[in-house]
Amino acid sequence: MYTNGQAVIKMPAIGILGGTFNPIHFGHLRMAQELAESLSLNEVRFIPSANPPHKPLPLVTADHRAAMVQLAIADNTLFAFDDRELRRTDTINTPSYTIDTLVSLRTELGEKVSLVLIMGSDVFTKFDTWHRWQEIISLCHIALVQRPDKKPSEPLAKSLETFLHNHYTEHFDDLHESNAGFVTMQAITPLEISSTAIRSILQQKHSARYLTPQSVLDFIEINKLYASI
Repeated sequence: MYTNGQAVIKMPAIGILGGTFNPIHFGHLRMAQELAESLSLNEVRFIPSANPPHKPLPLVTADHRAAMVQLAIADNTLFAFDDRELRRTDTINTPSYTIDTLVSLRTELGEKVSLVLIMGSDVFTKFDTWHRWQEIISLCHIALVQRPDKKPSEPLAKSLETFLHNHYTEHFDDLHESNAGFVTMQAITPLEISSTAIRSILQQKHSARYLTPQSVLDFIEINKLYASI
């Protein structure tokens, strides 16, 4: 590709999907697959959080949540497991800040790799409350995804409207021609599956079959997870 007579080098792009994954389910997996294809991502890294700053600490241990992620993605060569948030010292008392994860990834991977942070559009409405949120876009791109179970209930803050205006693109090539700095939006197949609903189903002793991989359900049963509220 050429721009103004200059060759533009397309760099590899790695999707970053963080979360509690409590438990991981087909909604996570299908979203990651579709984004990998539509945005031409070379890889999607699943990064379980140890101590999520905007959610209560999960009752299921980080090790169990991490094991379920590894089981769920084992047969997909596009997917990779990344435990850097779990390996940080003092993970119980220190929140798992996204900025720290991105700094760590950028230090490890260098500047010739594009990082694409995958974020639900409902989560974006609170993005300006994140730790050092304005620095995040200097380390990665952001792909906003509409989750079927979460509809924005309030208008964007002025600061986020300005942020979108300054960084938005509909040209997916932008994500491969620079390593950070753009926000894009992507529609995905709506799968109305949530970790909360799965936990509730299991607590009621009902089957969660076809909501999450069988390997994850087997792990949950063996370790007696989500057996009670």
